[in-house]
Amino acid sequence: MEQGGKSSRMGDFMSEDRISELPEVLLLKILSSLPTKLVISTSVLSKRWRSLWKMVPRLEFESYRNIYEFAENVTRSLLSHKAPVLESLHLKVRDQFDGVYVGVWATIAFARHVREFVLDLSFCHGLQIRFPSSLFCFDTLETLKLMNYVYLDFPSLVSMKSLRTLHLLSLVYKGDESVHNLFSSCPNLEHLVLRRGFSHDYVKNFTIEAPSLKTLSLSDSFRARESSGYVIKAPSLKYLGIESVEGYEFFLIENASELVEASIRNVSKIVNEKILGSLESAKRLSLDLSPLKITYPTEVMYHQLVYLEMHTHKVEWWNMLTVMLDSSPKLQVLKLIDHETRQENLEFNKQYTDQGEWNQPKYVPECLMSHLETFMWRNCNWGREEEKEVATYILRNAGQLKKATFSTDPIESKRLCKLAKRSKMRNELDGVVRASSSSHLVFEFE
Repeated sequence: MEQGGKSSRMGDFMSEDRISELPEVLLLKILSSLPTKLVISTSVLSKRWRSLWKMVPRLEFESYRNIYEFAENVTRSLLSHKAPVLESLHLKVRDQFDGVYVGVWATIAFARHVREFVLDLSFCHGLQIRFPSSLFCFDTLETLKLMNYVYLDFPSLVSMKSLRTLHLLSLVYKGDESVHNLFSSCPNLEHLVLRRGFSHDYVKNFTIEAPSLKTLSLSDSFRARESSGYVIKAPSLKYLGIESVEGYEFFLIENASELVEASIRNVSKIVNEKILGSLESAKRLSLDLSPLKITYPTEVMYHQLVYLEMHTHKVEWWNMLTVMLDSSPKLQVLKLIDHETRQENLEFNKQYTDQGEWNQPKYVPECLMSHLETFMWRNCNWGREEEKEVATYILRNAGQLKKATFSTDPIESKRLCKLAKRSKMRNELDGVVRASSSSHLVFEFE
């Protein structure tokens, strides 16, 4: 009898809906972490849950099959939503559809005082869809991310005083004036990610004027037109990343005196270009550039630079290294990186076996004599004599060096002939008379 009573109590306990007894604030927090489709399905659980999803402050929709059914469902869900503030709305559309829906969704979201709005039109082809700039009269938006096939036209200034983060990925812009009005409407913008790619636009002078901007990441696989380029006016900039910018008439960075860190990769063939000369206040630099395709300054001094990372797979890369060492008197960490894969290294060796010689500096740079403490070389290939000469020169002249690390790829069984060459190189470097008697050499396999 007692056993049966215990079993009955256990069954009652198991059948209780403990979750529904939680405070609504906690339930909404739980629901906000779940996919919106699943959140809406909870409305059938009980009377209390029937309308609870309508108060969830974060919504995310992604299309899969019937695009028009998806569009209607999103519209219906947004119209049913009752939360006084919509913290975020994410929309990812995989198929071509009527762009009118974008205006409807954005109108509802901005009327709900949305703080983060993300729109990704990720279909592979189709017409551009205009984003209604007239909606930016609700000044609550803090984060805006637009991706793929979105057409932006800002004929006049709008109000986006609360906007702090902006991502513009593969969009189409009506022209220079639209770009100018866009950034002029965001006086407090702090973080910008800009990618220009497959879509043709009508901008010649892409000017980013943002007085509060702290971080900027810019990449561009767009085929540049004549008399076009970039101008960056961001006096508060702390981080700058530039990648794959090629063939423009100009690329100008004005007043980057607050810059702390920069990464510059694959910038080439720009007529009027002074990128490296604009980075003199940086403390950390990462460079993947060809000295034959970019202007590197011979008179600029990087007095604040303490960390330098350079990729070593471009033609005559050592010439740029020489300039950077001469120009960075306080450098403490030097990291060299060869190509990421063995196959790329093999192609590099075949193509550039006669790419020129390295001439060591006439005078030992100040950073080597007094400040460099850490030297790293990742994915060492040792395919050229110049590479050994660079490593030897640094070991012989780095008076404060504490640690030098050389890492290499594992050798495949069919290429064991390289093992003897690698061992010889290791022995030669280990035998170099180093300027710093306390320095420690480390050889690693990646």
